[in-house]
Amino acid sequence: MKKAMKFSSAMLALALGLTACSNDNNAGDNKKDTTKPNENSGKVVKIVYARGQDSTKATEKIIEAFEESHPNIKVEFREMPADTGKQHDAYVTMLNAQSSEIDVMDLDVVWPAEFAQAGYTLPLDRFIEQDGIDLNKYNQGALAAGNFDGKQWALPKFIDAGMLFYRTDIIPKDQVPKTWDELLAKAKEYKGKGGTKYGYLMQAKQYEGLVCNAVEFIASYGGKIVDENNNVVVNSPETIKGLKKMVEIVKSDVVPSNITTFTEPESHTAFIEGQSPFIRNWPYQYALANDKEQSKIVGKVGVAPLPAGDKGSAATLGGWMTAINKYSKHKKEAWEFVKFMTGPEGQKISAIYGGLAPTLPELFKDADVLKANPFFGEEGFVKALDAAVPRPVVPNYPEVSEIIQINVSKAITGEITVEQAVANMEKEIKAAMQK
Repeated sequence: MKKAMKFSSAMLALALGLTACSNDNNAGDNKKDTTKPNENSGKVVKIVYARGQDSTKATEKIIEAFEESHPNIKVEFREMPADTGKQHDAYVTMLNAQSSEIDVMDLDVVWPAEFAQAGYTLPLDRFIEQDGIDLNKYNQGALAAGNFDGKQWALPKFIDAGMLFYRTDIIPKDQVPKTWDELLAKAKEYKGKGGTKYGYLMQAKQYEGLVCNAVEFIASYGGKIVDENNNVVVNSPETIKGLKKMVEIVKSDVVPSNITTFTEPESHTAFIEGQSPFIRNWPYQYALANDKEQSKIVGKVGVAPLPAGDKGSAATLGGWMTAINKYSKHKKEAWEFVKFMTGPEGQKISAIYGGLAPTLPELFKDADVLKANPFFGEEGFVKALDAAVPRPVVPNYPEVSEIIQINVSKAITGEITVEQAVANMEKEIKAAMQK
């Protein structure tokens, strides 16, 4: 219980979530409606659920359980790009055209305000009220990420934070690196041991995952990109030092030579195939590594906080929300699926089969969840969550993210120096935020 409380406390950083102003274009969507979908009609309605690639069985199991309890609603799963930037752009293209081809969609925690402001999503307040959903049961920081302009536009599905996973059959517990310098040294020392090919895996492709990795290096050395008052503070000695350490690791021989093509799927696949003693990834990595049908390292994985810089360990705060397309033709049925998936039963399935950290703290006391994810109760997991920091909290986050991606990528490839990358980011982010 104490550890679960520490988890919730750590996640309250999400309360810093996106804020902006918008006009209410959805007043008509807030009318009271107590009609139940397909009640006694016998008609079967199909809804389409979109999310990124799921390498676990969680999505399949959730849909199976939902359809069993809702025989009049069938769910078609539409897999979106694994690259979150491409996924975002695919949604925007579709919703700009007012398409109704998807009904329910998963959103990165940095998207709800943008999508609400653009009029893409449906406010959920009337559904929440009519079904008596107790929002107090959710982690309040996670819940806040889906709240914008006084309305709830998405419900939290799971919470993420970057963590260090390591091979317990290769790395003695007292040898788990506590700093980035120690990681580099240990990765070199253990590269090739136990059949491994590399020493460390991460995500270094030019996409959103690169921003998450960069934020962790920057914050661990005391730097920030944008401060709490929306001042652009990226051009600092601390940020430069953090990014230089990141570039040093990416250019070292402990990572794959093509690490700049690695997103989550490439890195987690290499890890579960036994190719590295260390990986930086999200909590789902634990369940994947212990999936007997996919993994060669079942029962051989530990978790720890990411290595520290001068100012300690830092983990990028992540997670995903679920929302309803404003243009859906099956809003009531879509809500039933959202309610199920983000409720206790759906989140329990996500935790057991997907290794996803729940946004309902009560599930951290569930015996089945802890059996499937014993690391939820480990000190390393709790400490990793305690180190969580948000990405830049700005209303035009996608534009800011792209600026970071481009400049960090150029620094990694040696096209520009870290100092030039930081100077570019300062200039370009300031210009973007003044629009």
